[in-house]
Amino acid sequence: MSASPFPFDGVLFGAAYYPEYHLRDRTDVDLDLMMQAGFSVIRVGESVWSTWEPRDGEFELDWLQPALDGAHARGISVIIGTPTYAIPPWMQQAHPELAAERRTGERIPFGARQEVDYTHPTFRRFAERVIRQIMERYADHPAVIGFQVDNEPGLELFHNDHVFVGFREWLARRYGDVAVLNREWGLTYWSHRINDWSELWRPDGNSLPQYDLAWRRYQAELTTEFIGWQYDIVREYASNEQFVMTCINYPRNGHDDRALAERLDVTAGNPYYSMQDHLDATKDLVAQTHWTTSGVAAFFRQADRLFSSRQSRFLVTETNAQSIDGSSNNMPPWPGQLRMAALSMVSRGAAMIEYWHWHSLPYGTETYWGGILPHSLRPGRIYGEISEIGHALRELNPVLNGMQPDADVAILWSNPTRWAMQFAPPLSENDQPLSDSFERIFDAFHSGIVGAGGQARILHLEQAAELGGEALANRFPVLVAAGLLVASDAELDLLRDYAAAGGHLVLGPRTGYGDDEVRARVAVAPDRLAEASGIHYEEFSNIATAIPITTNGSHAGVATFWIDGLIADNAQTIAHYEHPRFGRFPAIASHSIGNGRVTTVGTLPSPELAATVMRMAAGAFIGDSLAPDRDLTVTLTSGVNAAGARVWFASNWSGTDTEITVARSVADPESGISYPPGTTVPTPAWSTTLLVDDHPERSGSTA
Repeated sequence: MSASPFPFDGVLFGAAYYPEYHLRDRTDVDLDLMMQAGFSVIRVGESVWSTWEPRDGEFELDWLQPALDGAHARGISVIIGTPTYAIPPWMQQAHPELAAERRTGERIPFGARQEVDYTHPTFRRFAERVIRQIMERYADHPAVIGFQVDNEPGLELFHNDHVFVGFREWLARRYGDVAVLNREWGLTYWSHRINDWSELWRPDGNSLPQYDLAWRRYQAELTTEFIGWQYDIVREYASNEQFVMTCINYPRNGHDDRALAERLDVTAGNPYYSMQDHLDATKDLVAQTHWTTSGVAAFFRQADRLFSSRQSRFLVTETNAQSIDGSSNNMPPWPGQLRMAALSMVSRGAAMIEYWHWHSLPYGTETYWGGILPHSLRPGRIYGEISEIGHALRELNPVLNGMQPDADVAILWSNPTRWAMQFAPPLSENDQPLSDSFERIFDAFHSGIVGAGGQARILHLEQAAELGGEALANRFPVLVAAGLLVASDAELDLLRDYAAAGGHLVLGPRTGYGDDEVRARVAVAPDRLAEASGIHYEEFSNIATAIPITTNGSHAGVATFWIDGLIADNAQTIAHYEHPRFGRFPAIASHSIGNGRVTTVGTLPSPELAATVMRMAAGAFIGDSLAPDRDLTVTLTSGVNAAGARVWFASNWSGTDTEITVARSVADPESGISYPPGTTVPTPAWSTTLLVDDHPERSGSTA
């Protein structure tokens, strides 16, 4: 790894820049506009292998020089990408065997991107050659501060013959012999016992969850190995002051973001989100596409996921500038939303905000994926708003430098569970299984944290295990474990140990029901947690309509999608279902264990109910010390900067002006206005107001 993943102060700001996409040269004009907009970084080169190498073995490297020289002359840093995710036509024509297969024998047709099997040795030979050519030419350029290897890896699951052979070898290393595999996967079922590895069937017709989970784990390892392979090549040329990353698209199915990020110097990714009323805290709208989010909590979840990969600050390599989608979906941001989104991502750990992309393209698949400049290439409203953000970040860099985000509640994430629930979803809607079941369970609780006024820290289950129960309890007083269907005995024991050590564990559906092979546990549910939680259950049910829930006779929210038939053994019932059958079961129950507590939620809670649970479990949030009584449309996020001062971000996610009343002495670093306790601070519609504690020595970090 590099000596420092952040060889810069404050927050980098810029965009992906493709001078080669223009119909005529205007590099100097563009760079002047970027400098005027306060840019400090651009990202180049990752999408155009056919420009770097127009014919097999013939390289053209000079075309990027003017952009790098011009950027350096203007004080703009550069990240160079390797172009390995979009192969040139000459390669696919000469080597059709490099095409990835979505099903056995079904090659992905050429014509988009990421159609190649990046495990193939012939592809690796071509890829290494072009990477070394680019690195030898530009690694020492004074403008270059980092490198991106590939782009958004993990789009496809490869079914090529040699990949399947590799899968069998991987299984042999993992299980040792077929007798173990037969036992662990339960291959007696439907006559699937095998006598030799050669009898293993292809994944195309597979119906067994255990097989599929292994297949997904293997595919993720292929992606990690590929990106790590590129990292090692690039690191031969990069200096200790230059970082190496890839650009993670988190919804992709062929990667494990935690393992991927561990092979790199820093996490970087692409949080895209639906804009306009989709960012209104008073509305509940459906996301525009499967790769964007809708709503305030889901927006924060994207940033929290980026932080989670390495439990460290991250780079935003792509995010919305204008409308981001095809020709029939055009929803540019309301005025103010871009600034609010940028600062909110910074509040959760972003050390770079970079837009996709600089100019709107006049051709190609992404013609209507709007850039900072419109198709006219004349600076307009979006350019003006982004310029304001760029200059604000330059002024705020001393305040934002090294800022580590706060956390009120930790919530566990599991990629293996996500894969398992894609294959066998527990949730359904309109009688159709929901392949995003894990995300829905997770988001139900994560949105409760945000909706209650708290800040979430997402932990991969593996990362929590590295800390251990006592350390986890000391660091995070509340821990949510919902939907963790794939978990080992040791990982479930970790949850019990966390509560016994003084933490407040919040359990949700499916946690403790499956093991690390996604087998249903032959035990009383929730296995290894029943005694600690003071509850058990024998039955569970999907529900088609929401069911009201009451606490102390008052409406508290509704149950959605799922109900575990909880039976209180030693636990205290906190909430009830208003239903003739499900009313026999507690909706929420709580039980003390050791120095801590376990609260079990038997359903996917509505936002109102989830917020109540989180507020009850946490007692108070960090934001309460600044503004305990605030409008629900205002989020308070915070972190401690390199100087030890707590920085607050008060964001108004609505079109209506409001204000907060501060309970401590703070100052606005942009206006210079100081606010003593008891004074009101305006929070205009679609805005984020920064405040800094007047007494940094009293701030301290909570995470």
